[in-house]
Amino acid sequence: MLTHFLRGLPYLRTVTRNASKTPPKDVPKTPARDAPKTPPKDAKTPAAAAAAAAPEKKDVVKKNAPPEGMLMNTKTEFGPLKDCDRLFQNLYGRHDWRLKGACKRGDWYRTADLLEMGPDWIHDEVKRSGLRGRGGAGYFSATKWNYLKSVKADNKVIIINCAEGEPGTCKDREILRHEPHKIIEGALLAGFTMGCEKCIVYVRNRFYNEACNLQFAIAEAYRYGLLGCNACDTGIKFDMMMQRGDRYLTGEETALVNCLMGKMGRPRRRPPYLHEKGYFDHPSVVLNAESVAVVPTILRRGAKWWTGLGRNSNSGTKIFNISGHVVNPCTVEEEMSMPLRDVIEMHAGGVCGGWSNLLGVFPGGLSTPFVGQCSADDVLLDFDCLQSINSSLGTGGIIVVCQDCDPLLVMQRSIEFYMKQTCKQCTPCRDGAIWLPEIFKSFSKGESHPHMIQFVDTIQQKMRGGSCICALAESQANVAVGLIQQFCPLIEQRILEYGSNC
Repeated sequence: MLTHFLRGLPYLRTVTRNASKTPPKDVPKTPARDAPKTPPKDAKTPAAAAAAAAPEKKDVVKKNAPPEGMLMNTKTEFGPLKDCDRLFQNLYGRHDWRLKGACKRGDWYRTADLLEMGPDWIHDEVKRSGLRGRGGAGYFSATKWNYLKSVKADNKVIIINCAEGEPGTCKDREILRHEPHKIIEGALLAGFTMGCEKCIVYVRNRFYNEACNLQFAIAEAYRYGLLGCNACDTGIKFDMMMQRGDRYLTGEETALVNCLMGKMGRPRRRPPYLHEKGYFDHPSVVLNAESVAVVPTILRRGAKWWTGLGRNSNSGTKIFNISGHVVNPCTVEEEMSMPLRDVIEMHAGGVCGGWSNLLGVFPGGLSTPFVGQCSADDVLLDFDCLQSINSSLGTGGIIVVCQDCDPLLVMQRSIEFYMKQTCKQCTPCRDGAIWLPEIFKSFSKGESHPHMIQFVDTIQQKMRGGSCICALAESQANVAVGLIQQFCPLIEQRILEYGSNC
């Protein structure tokens, strides 16, 4: 049932961070931080002072700007994905997942030749492909790799994040279960590029069968010389191990690293950043399992092939999990930028009761803002298009909600998830996780007042801005605001009905 999926939802995210904290060295400062505290003496107005103190526009760089040299395309129609372009050919487990079966599907094919091309070539090819992280943030992989690659140090560590606790998402679980060698090979190539000799795969504790498959695949890779002191007979040293844990918050990279070190799985403040001081003070990077698994195929087939799928800055393929009120819930790999409606109707059999019975969609798991039916009709499933309608692609967990259910109950169950997941370090997140479930519970029953809708807006403003350590507070705020915007008239109607019956 839908309420089972909606029991959990990543809640409120980061609020205002102290201005005294310095930004990372690799990210240029914004004009506001570079501006002097006092205006120049020759400035006649505050506007003139700001203009004089601001740097030139060419110095202002977007934090997640596309990397230089990324290839472009001119496509206007997207999907369905052709079988010849499908990366995860054993997504449904119909074939052997072990090394012999993986090699038949093209895994480990001339991996030594790719390694001999050198780390700079691999990094440039990933940069040209425009690969973006599949874990939710959509950060360009080449930029993230470059942070650790540029660090001159020994004992660098690459960590693969398979802590999949997002309600409505199970893509990494399918990769672990049926395509574990793609993760191992991708980790080897990514780790070699960044100068890492050790890899840790963090797997959710509840994924018992998946963890067994991955451990067996790692043992196979060691047995046949694909890992170890002489990986793929290239003289490269690369070791891999698996570690398990089970908490939603460990999906955040610093909380994950703390958990791996035996500490409490709580996020930590930055700086220092992980590429400066990570796993046991060694430079580290945390990458999503799907992001790593696609790297070998990109290197073999080329960046031009990858950028030929999807829109500019949204290239390649993506694994989507479709659940909720659909005829056939499923997991499917599709081309990026394919229309949401086409994906649901083509692979999941459509919405129960027809498309006209659709109430809305969580396009990337329960942590992404709700998308109503009007927007869902023509929205594209990629990072930029969903961001333009104030939502997010997230992890690609599409949760469909039809009009037969109570939307206010959906709101309540979604918000209650965060109350259980917050680590209670930050005051805005802790207090928001207490207030919001109570408010949304009163909304669902009608035992509230119209002024409480405005109070929700006040709470979410306090939870934003960067004052919290991690993104959980802002996620809660995004969900709360998205639901209020969609169902505000229904909330007011429910309150009036309850008042008239008293």
